[in-house]
Amino acid sequence: MSETIADRRARLMGPNVPTFYRTPVHIVRGEGVWLWDAAGKRYLDCYNNVPHVGHCHPAVVGAIAKQAAILNTHTRYHHDLVLDYIEQLTARLGHGISQCIMTCTGSEANDIALRMAQAVTGKIGVIATDNTYHGNTTATSALSSRRPPIGGYPAHVRLVPAPDSLRNPDPDGSIFAGHIKAAIDDLNARGIGFSGMMLCPAFANEGIPTVTPGFFTKAETVIRAAGGLVMCDEVQPGFGRMGSHFWGHEWLGLTPDIVTCGKPMANGHPVAAVLARPDVMAAFRTAFGYFNTFGGNPVSAAACLATLKVIDDEDLQENAAQTSAYVMERLRALRHPLLAEVRGVGMFFGAEFVLDADNTPATAFVEDLVEAMVAKGFILNRIGRAGNTLKIRPPLPFGREHADLLIDALHNALQEVPA
Repeated sequence: MSETIADRRARLMGPNVPTFYRTPVHIVRGEGVWLWDAAGKRYLDCYNNVPHVGHCHPAVVGAIAKQAAILNTHTRYHHDLVLDYIEQLTARLGHGISQCIMTCTGSEANDIALRMAQAVTGKIGVIATDNTYHGNTTATSALSSRRPPIGGYPAHVRLVPAPDSLRNPDPDGSIFAGHIKAAIDDLNARGIGFSGMMLCPAFANEGIPTVTPGFFTKAETVIRAAGGLVMCDEVQPGFGRMGSHFWGHEWLGLTPDIVTCGKPMANGHPVAAVLARPDVMAAFRTAFGYFNTFGGNPVSAAACLATLKVIDDEDLQENAAQTSAYVMERLRALRHPLLAEVRGVGMFFGAEFVLDADNTPATAFVEDLVEAMVAKGFILNRIGRAGNTLKIRPPLPFGREHADLLIDALHNALQEVPA
């Protein structure tokens, strides 16, 4: 009996390696918003944000190949490309943010951001929401509630209730700010002190709750009064995904001290960045002896520059604005007895399903719905604390014609999947 690919993964990678779907999809090729599996079946990618400007974009692929054929070496040598990119990237940021550290992953970037806040404040206490994800390092994984750390959460970490527009409406962010204030007071009372809060300004992993610009204003006031920093994780919402704005923090209307970015900035090439004001950067550089061997190497910088150019040349931020409005219009027209709330901001969309008036999560139904959509040739997934929210987050070239394919298929699947 021949070994299956699932068996081979387990033999070579160990147990419990995560995959999507009951029958994992074996993807072998991608182009634009399309993926193909090993059997030749085509799928519309409605989920993957990392290939930000589309799978295998020829401009990005060409830039990587061209630079790889010339030079790729580490960051203790001078090279113009990484400086060119930092200049172009920081030109798109306000709030005095003008300096950058390039890394290889978003996890590394967020890890540095946490240390920057420590360096500025001299404190270590940090706050995040209780349904988020900011990375895989020891420090960043302690902010995630997916799987508690061995030995429990560190004493310096506080996880506050995430916004939940369905069960706990909080239109002006007062409740959220109150939770942050209580967490800061507790950190101070225990002698730990408060360095800052890290958040995704779209609350993407929290299930994309419905919040509006200004929602974080009261929370930011509380954080500033306590001397803390605001760290914006823009790995998912940044680089035009919001449509109306290039950055999530611009849309939400907050002032970050530190901004982090990840693989979408280079269309999937392993590179990330931490951007900060000069005073924050100086504090970090003084407190920590940090370098990253291949963060911002010439090939990574070339990939970043090419991706930024494609976003501009192909008007992908404008496409996100127009497509997102159309997708929301079609999602709101869907009818199903379990559909409780449709949510979206930019090229993020969520549809939450519940079983009853008490908003009991319809987790099994959404799991079945995702499987039905994959069988129809649509890559998407689920999100939220109970996994009962359908999550749609396509690459930016996703257009109206793709939206029609998706929503038509979703309409049919909703009729077919047993409630």
